[in-house]
Amino acid sequence: MNKEGWLLIKKVTPKDAGMYTVVVYLPNLKKEIGFGRLNVYQPVRVPTLLASITTATANKDAVVMTCYTNAPSIKWLLDAESLRLRERMKLSWNNRTLTINPVRMEDAGFYQCEVSNPVSSVESAAIELQVNY
Repeated sequence: MNKEGWLLIKKVTPKDAGMYTVVVYLPNLKKEIGFGRLNVYQPVRVPTLLASITTATANKDAVVMTCYTNAPSIKWLLDAESLRLRERMKLSWNNRTLTINPVRMEDAGFYQCEVSNPVSSVESAAIELQVNY
């Protein structure tokens, strides 16, 4: 005897997130209990990227860039490619702040932060870092 069942939640909102329990009553007064977690995600919003300076002097200045978002995942881009961290680059514990100290010529370019969650991702507007001697 194979029975099927389902739970349909229309117009899901974050308030619907949580643990759900299912109880299946079997013949002979037996029952099976299962558990499941429902996570509800909303599309992430475009993050705001700000820089302490956008024109720097090589081997002298430091720059701090901060990605303002509430998304759980942050990735840094330089010229639309994944940023390869160098020894002079440090990320904060939550990846929201990138510090380059000191700035060098090869650090010049267009920086962005890309934020994501399991259902969406979006990039910030680009900030151009210019580096002079």
